[in-house]
Amino acid sequence: MSTLHVHGLHVVQALLKRDPARVRRLYIARGRDDARIAALLAAANLASCPLERVDVPRLERLVGAVAHQGVVAEILPQAPWNEERLFDALTHRAADAEAPLLLVLDGVQDPHNLGACLRTADACGALAVVIPKDRAAQLNATVRKVAAGAAETTPVAVVTNLARCLRGLKEAGLWVVGADAEASRAADRADFKSATAIVLGAEGAGLRQLTRQHCDLIVSLPMRGAVESLNVSVAAGMLLYEAVRQRTTP
Repeated sequence: MSTLHVHGLHVVQALLKRDPARVRRLYIARGRDDARIAALLAAANLASCPLERVDVPRLERLVGAVAHQGVVAEILPQAPWNEERLFDALTHRAADAEAPLLLVLDGVQDPHNLGACLRTADACGALAVVIPKDRAAQLNATVRKVAAGAAETTPVAVVTNLARCLRGLKEAGLWVVGADAEASRAADRADFKSATAIVLGAEGAGLRQLTRQHCDLIVSLPMRGAVESLNVSVAAGMLLYEAVRQRTTP
């Protein structure tokens, strides 16, 4: 199986903690010996992961001129989840203190938007990003690049029938909240503290009617300017952070 390179302390540390078998080799910049690197080295040692000390130009040859923080990992890419894996993960998460949060994208076409959504979903602690198998952007090299490592820590669940998946999520106890610029209820008036799946539609077209019918609630984001709608990745970020705000506010 082909490998790829990810960079940054946070991403590499998360991979060593969650899925160390996927980390094939670490590259650490010579002279980088602070406390965070020491913690990373301890995690690598625990995972029996091979490690090389290299010059910064070597790191840049691997990942380009990016903010790599002196850390690059060669990893096996994360394979997309199927529907069964998604529901298994939800069952496992049910035992955790925090209610699961999912982002569902109904036919987003632009891989840059999918990558940006993945990055924000990771930042907000989402369990997974759910996409349909057909007529939607899939996990590819462009998505992984835009996601800046998030595609390796936040799973993409690919489902064959989105409406059926939404029904299953509701049966599993999740509150399914769709987004539409014309909805009368503002997002901050909805409850995101319980187990929630946030659903956004495709660029321009928005939610399909069948998808809308499977939502428990449709919400909107305030629009006070001249534009009629937000980019789907921007809207996803705002809704995900509304969920984070509600979950972290006493």
